[in-house]
Amino acid sequence: MWGKRFQEKFSDAFAVQEGIAREISQSLRLKLTGEEEKRLARRYTENPEAYDLYLKGRYYWNKRTGESIGKSIQFFQNAIEKDPGYALAYAGLADSFHLLAFYGEGPPKEFWPKARAAAVRALEIDENLAQAHALLADLKYLFDWDWPGAEREFRRAIELNPNYPTGHQWYANYLSVCGRFPEALREIQSAQKLDPLNLVINTDVGTTYYWGGQYERAIEEQRKALELDPDFFLAHVYLGFAYLRKTLSEDAIREFEIAGRLAPDEPDAIALRGYAFGVEGRGSEAGKALAQLAELSKRRYVSAFPIAWVYVGLGNKDRAFEWLEKAYGERACRLVYLNVEKAFDPLRSDPRFVDLLRRMKFPS
Repeated sequence: MWGKRFQEKFSDAFAVQEGIAREISQSLRLKLTGEEEKRLARRYTENPEAYDLYLKGRYYWNKRTGESIGKSIQFFQNAIEKDPGYALAYAGLADSFHLLAFYGEGPPKEFWPKARAAAVRALEIDENLAQAHALLADLKYLFDWDWPGAEREFRRAIELNPNYPTGHQWYANYLSVCGRFPEALREIQSAQKLDPLNLVINTDVGTTYYWGGQYERAIEEQRKALELDPDFFLAHVYLGFAYLRKTLSEDAIREFEIAGRLAPDEPDAIALRGYAFGVEGRGSEAGKALAQLAELSKRRYVSAFPIAWVYVGLGNKDRAFEWLEKAYGERACRLVYLNVEKAFDPLRSDPRFVDLLRRMKFPS
């Protein structure tokens, strides 16, 4: 319907983007609101080097491993050095510290304040930056356990930029752990339509079905994500989760072992394999997973939360609660899964579990 060739220097990339957007909208006779026209014309930086560094930061951020997130932080910091007023780079930096906390790459109490500070700085530069509002929303329920505040921030982020895929994705995760599955499904599908090749979003389509109890569909969606990249660590992890709920323990163990080969120093793959062994009654192999986690903790940070997983699989409630309390003291982000994760059903009637949910201020 429209086509034109542009031959410009990289330094003129921003002008080319604006020209393409303007010509497409005119050629297709799009009726844009004033706000949409401003968004199309918006430049977050005039420095092409800073922009290039920002894009590289996002590339590594989307890989979701400890090593890749470390690289993303460096690229975002370099972008800020090139342009100290680059709000998007601060938002990217906040998102990177967020993931280090979320995936247990270090103590949440160390990384969340850094994420908050970077997001606040982004909003000081641009108070209408959807990316920063989405980050603060995630922080509010994962770390502060401020559930109503999180919802307000998510809605604000989506209002400011309905085309920001991660805003819809993270809001879907929030809605899932609140048990609001139809709403969660709508949000994650919106994210997927906006960014159909994003590996993390495609994986989270599967996890949304998983939290909603639709395990066959969860397996189907995780397999689709792995068609995009067979080596994507997270898709193997969540495919393993879905197999467990279908009582396909051997298939689950295989997926956790693949995840362990892809990311050998990630505690989750070790712990979930141990959990699956425990469920299968293979206590000695579950014990080996606990020993591996203890050895790994000598080289890097290991959250208490994945260790609790193994004890749940072994049916050792007292040790499971001991480690869940340690995770509570750490402010481990994935404690928010307690309310909906079926693996914790054996603990659910225990007063200690009810008290833990109360202290985390879960919405009723």
